[in-house]
Amino acid sequence: MVLGNYTKEFRYNWKLAAPVMLGMLGHTFVSFIDNIMVGQLGTAELAAVSLGNSFMFVAMSLGIGFSTAITPLVAEADGAKNFQQGKSAFKHGLFLCLVLGIALFALLFFAKPLMYLMKQPTEVVELAMPYLDLVAFSLIPLVVFQAFKQFSDGLSMTKYPMYATLLANVVNVILNYVLIFGKLGFPQLGIVGAAYGTLLSRFIMVAFLWWLLMKHKKSQDFVTHIKLFVLDKLMLKKLFNLGTPSAMQMFFEVGIFTAAIWLSGLLGKNPQAANQIALNLSSMTFMVATGLSVAAMIRVGNQKGLHNYLELRRIAVSIFLLGIILASIFAVFFLIMHNVLPKLYVDYDDVANLTDNTEVVSIAATLLIAAAIFQISDSIQVIMLGALRGLQDVKVPTVITFISYWIVGFPISYFLGNEHVYGSFGIWLGLLAGLTIAAILLYIRFHILTKKLIISKHGTS
Repeated sequence: MVLGNYTKEFRYNWKLAAPVMLGMLGHTFVSFIDNIMVGQLGTAELAAVSLGNSFMFVAMSLGIGFSTAITPLVAEADGAKNFQQGKSAFKHGLFLCLVLGIALFALLFFAKPLMYLMKQPTEVVELAMPYLDLVAFSLIPLVVFQAFKQFSDGLSMTKYPMYATLLANVVNVILNYVLIFGKLGFPQLGIVGAAYGTLLSRFIMVAFLWWLLMKHKKSQDFVTHIKLFVLDKLMLKKLFNLGTPSAMQMFFEVGIFTAAIWLSGLLGKNPQAANQIALNLSSMTFMVATGLSVAAMIRVGNQKGLHNYLELRRIAVSIFLLGIILASIFAVFFLIMHNVLPKLYVDYDDVANLTDNTEVVSIAATLLIAAAIFQISDSIQVIMLGALRGLQDVKVPTVITFISYWIVGFPISYFLGNEHVYGSFGIWLGLLAGLTIAAILLYIRFHILTKKLIISKHGTS
């Protein structure tokens, strides 16, 4: 292997992935700010946001995962210069995402009483219920936004979703500040104020992205004059067949992190709050890997449209190598800063809650060590998933993610997460095991598939 064949792609891969990373990091940064703001109210409030968001994460994983079916179809059509195919993929994807967003909102709204059956702290559940009402409704604009975002990514226009996300984040932070704490004459709403900020900012995000795409020459014909209810059964079926396994892949992964939140709740409000801190910090680095995953999906989809499989494999491996380098840097950062970062989330001047805050920081610092270790595994598995989606290979990866997270990872989290074994750290050891198995198996799957494609075209390995 000549390393230069792969490193020369780093610049373009970064150019394509960076806007996606920044946009998704923007989402996570707002969550980071939310958690810091809510953390000033107390550990129960922080745990309540964690519990409410755990339900949201499960629903979001289905919506976001399903919407990823749009990107490879649009990217393939773009590579083949087929406008009609690209517009059809976008229109039908938008319709399905709208229907899915409404369905997920209804599902979440009626699932709220489950929180009382999950043996979570009563104080935390009562705080989480009104918060979840509002953020559940925000699923509708969020999933619609994802349809526009995945379409834009498929045209390699990754900057526009970033702009929309950054605007929404600014709005969200301002609204959270004034509504959580009652500033500038607004009522003090606590964590419900954070939910209002999320809801309003997501509607703004959709409107702004549509406006940007409508103004650009390359995308305006796609996003205007859309006959949303004039549908083609074959395209609906194609999107459904691609989107459903992709949704399940994300569901299985997000599901195990959600299970970690619930398992932490069984240990008490402080372990649950600590878990939220570690999860929020590690999700920031995950967004970088996700940006590279989107770049892999776009570029693999383009090369698939051109039937250039040697180039497809070379490009995917270059993204894989860049992901490992960045993940290694993040791993070192977490190891060095694991005792410092959790202190950003709590108020050490709050004498009444000092004991709780100290315990939360101590647990979170330990969890960040586990987060540091799984940086590389997490990066590899999400990049390989993106590359496989670009190949429109979704069924086998779905089986792989289920086995990795729920046959391997969850039992380990459940057993080692018992308070009489390793507690919170044991839960995260299960996450590490699941991510590592997924990374290995998905890499093998990509290697086998691309070798077959190359041999079928060139007759050589």
